[in-house]
Amino acid sequence: MSWPVIALLDFVTIISFENIFYPFQNQGLSVVVSWIFLLFSYVIPYALIASQMSLTFDNQAGGLASWVRRSSNDTLGYWTSWMYWVQSVPYIVDVSNSVIVSFSWIIFGDNSLDKRMSTFWFGLLTFAIILLFILLENRLKNSLEILSLLGGGAMFIMSMLFVLLAAWAVMHGHHIATQPFNWGAFKPSFSLNYFSTTGLLIFAMSGAELAAPYVSQMRNPKRDFPKAMWMLAIMTGFLTIFGTLALAMFFNAHHIPHDFKMNGPYYAFQLLGESLGVGKLLMYIFAVVQALFMMAQLAVLLDASSRVFAGDVADRFMPKWLTEKKNKNGRPVHSYTFTVGLSLFLLLLTGTLPNINTIYNWLLNINGIISPYKTCWVFFAFVAMRLHQEKYHSDYVFIKNKTGALIVGGWCLAFTFVCATLGFIPQNVKVGTVAFSHQLIMNFITVFVLFGLGFILPLMRKHKEKKNEMM
Repeated sequence: MSWPVIALLDFVTIISFENIFYPFQNQGLSVVVSWIFLLFSYVIPYALIASQMSLTFDNQAGGLASWVRRSSNDTLGYWTSWMYWVQSVPYIVDVSNSVIVSFSWIIFGDNSLDKRMSTFWFGLLTFAIILLFILLENRLKNSLEILSLLGGGAMFIMSMLFVLLAAWAVMHGHHIATQPFNWGAFKPSFSLNYFSTTGLLIFAMSGAELAAPYVSQMRNPKRDFPKAMWMLAIMTGFLTIFGTLALAMFFNAHHIPHDFKMNGPYYAFQLLGESLGVGKLLMYIFAVVQALFMMAQLAVLLDASSRVFAGDVADRFMPKWLTEKKNKNGRPVHSYTFTVGLSLFLLLLTGTLPNINTIYNWLLNINGIISPYKTCWVFFAFVAMRLHQEKYHSDYVFIKNKTGALIVGGWCLAFTFVCATLGFIPQNVKVGTVAFSHQLIMNFITVFVLFGLGFILPLMRKHKEKKNEMM
């Protein structure tokens, strides 16, 4: 495989057009400064760290879990596997929500879903979609993996088109919505809300390690894989920085719609289409692409989330009833049952929220906590490996000086951990209100349950083994 192909494959699984809307609502136009800062201090080091780790452990099929296992021990390898799996559950629910939202725009052509559907039916329909895709998983997986690549490519083209067409519209007389559009509008506030929402930026930009399995499929990994990671970082920087500037052309950064995270991408293409004189055409095209891409992502996510239970590292720490019964693809059947159960748990929690928009925002908030905690393991593995670098060989070395490498790896680890922890602070609600307290409690309950199960399962395995020995 060529390095541009790997960069594109990784790009479409990491960041999509809608990922620039969440931070724009949270931080306004000042998020451009955040994107630039993160590009040079975080994203580029992250991509090059992933390059060295991928080339150091190029014969390991487990990806990140193998990195941690080989650089530390089996127990931490299990924890990496568990956190990698469990962080996908809120995302699965989030993607299922996005499927419903995209179809509502295709059918109704507007943002009326919140008025037309109660939170109960929204949760029930989300659960039905997850259940349906699990039941059809074996039949749909291969075709939807292809559709995921096609949909991801189409989403990338739509994102680039939006940026380019927005620039064209402004050059041809379109009024810039954000006023005043000056240097002062880019100045960060450095408030509690500013720092507590940075986890969503990490959530939007993380995932360079997903390209690790493709190392073995390259002709010259030593030369080409770092190129792919550089291309990935540059494309991510382009979309986040220039995409945000394009949003400022159509939306007033000082008065952003309250449902921007849920409906913002559709608003954007609707406004762009109206500016170009094609009405809602671009919005409908985007809605179809979004629906196809999200359904494909859901199928791939459900398959990927079951892989952790099939691995030998994870199997040693899990109860046999969870891993013994397998389908024709070798995936543990009860892993899907587990996914359904935890999805139902999240949906029951979201049922306590007042409306669909709040549900959508809260799930994003949870992803901004759990996903960065998972990303911490990338930098942990790098630091652990560089501490004992004489034991490992890599065709590519990021920062040859050991002390320099440890400082950069340690910075990325500490920054990611702090941002994930600050993410517990609820977003888009006022501090001290009942809604703030409600969501704060929900955040702690969710993380406690999702991560806490990782402690319980090995204990269940040990208890069962001791019981068998006594018999």
